[in-house]
Amino acid sequence: MLQICAAVTGWLPSRTGWIHVLRICLCCTWLDFSRFLSGGSSSRMFRTKRSGLVRRLWRSRTLGETDGQTDNEGDANRGGGGGGGGGCCGGKGSKYTNSDPELKALMHSLLKKLKEKQLELLLQAVDSKGGARTSCLLLPKMIEPKLSKQTYSLPVLICKVFRWPDLRNSSELKRLYCCESYGTNSPDSVCCNPHHLSRLCEFESPPPPYSRFPMDSLKQSDLPDSVPPSTETGGTHYTAPGGLSESRISQELGSQSHWCVVAYWEERTRVGRLYTVQEPSLDIFYDLPHGNGFCLGQLNSDNKSQLVTKVRSKIGYGIQLSKEPDGVWVYNRSNYPIFIKSVTLDNPDSRTLLVHKVFPGYSIKAFDYEKSYTLQRPNDHDFTHEPWSGFSVQISFVKGWGQCYTRQFITSCPCWLEVFLNNR
Repeated sequence: MLQICAAVTGWLPSRTGWIHVLRICLCCTWLDFSRFLSGGSSSRMFRTKRSGLVRRLWRSRTLGETDGQTDNEGDANRGGGGGGGGGCCGGKGSKYTNSDPELKALMHSLLKKLKEKQLELLLQAVDSKGGARTSCLLLPKMIEPKLSKQTYSLPVLICKVFRWPDLRNSSELKRLYCCESYGTNSPDSVCCNPHHLSRLCEFESPPPPYSRFPMDSLKQSDLPDSVPPSTETGGTHYTAPGGLSESRISQELGSQSHWCVVAYWEERTRVGRLYTVQEPSLDIFYDLPHGNGFCLGQLNSDNKSQLVTKVRSKIGYGIQLSKEPDGVWVYNRSNYPIFIKSVTLDNPDSRTLLVHKVFPGYSIKAFDYEKSYTLQRPNDHDFTHEPWSGFSVQISFVKGWGQCYTRQFITSCPCWLEVFLNNR
């Protein structure tokens, strides 16, 4: 406004011009003061900040990119258990997009009902991409948006927009153990933080024959005679594969109380000491912002293999391991598939084990407590020199193993975990 006044001054005679400019300035000041009293300026500022948050959220929506990335060897695309597209998660990527006008109208209808603080919490969760622990976004169930053609629950709508465009209903979702709303069923509110939820792995029955992994092929006697003994950083020599003996675990852990023990391997070499888990939930990662848990990136590895180095860099946010009332769950937080083998993921009467592929953002019940009661203790004389009286779960990052892969044994995988469960 002062610029307009100065321009007017240049067009008018000097004496008369200053009088007119003074009148104009007084008039402008009165108009601005009147707007301030009426709240016009503050409401415009509020709308600008709020609309800015809404625009940033909509720009942050997922556009239907593939769930799992691939590498040169194509392990992310191959079969390996469970689904028609390979894996238990029902397919590699999504063909759906978030360009549907009705979905956009639904989402904008919801965002208009959220308070500024709720919009900021949602944006913080979306921007974190699951790399940091964010607060619960508790929303009242009564604000659920509805249109004529389609209605979604609040968690489904938000997850559909910001994580999985192909999501259809809430039965495909699992709430993570780290969520404060886990195990609760409030009639009034629900947590809608999209990174407090995961997709649930679905299994086909029966699984395809090529995903079968014969137990006989895992016997120690079938391994090449030329396999050298492996080394472990900071420990003693141990020959892979299959597991550690109970005496070895007791020797390293002493009398520590734990529900599971985690060993990290690079091919046939165990890296670092055993990691005992006492908390119900554990993050296992290589590079995680503000991470708290088992950081594989801090371990000293002597393995200079190009493949190991490449896969190690892809572990990223890694996995979340949690002990829940019905079993042990594994959530894939990374950008690449993981591969899991567990005795409770297969038919108890079968002599074969399945290797399941779990895509990013999916959860799988890696060990079922109820199912384990019907199983005999595994006779690990077939796998190791000494018996292990518990159960174990094997998890490989990025690379699969078995009959449909070039790697027949998990000890050929570049980076993998062995989780020993304490059932006593």
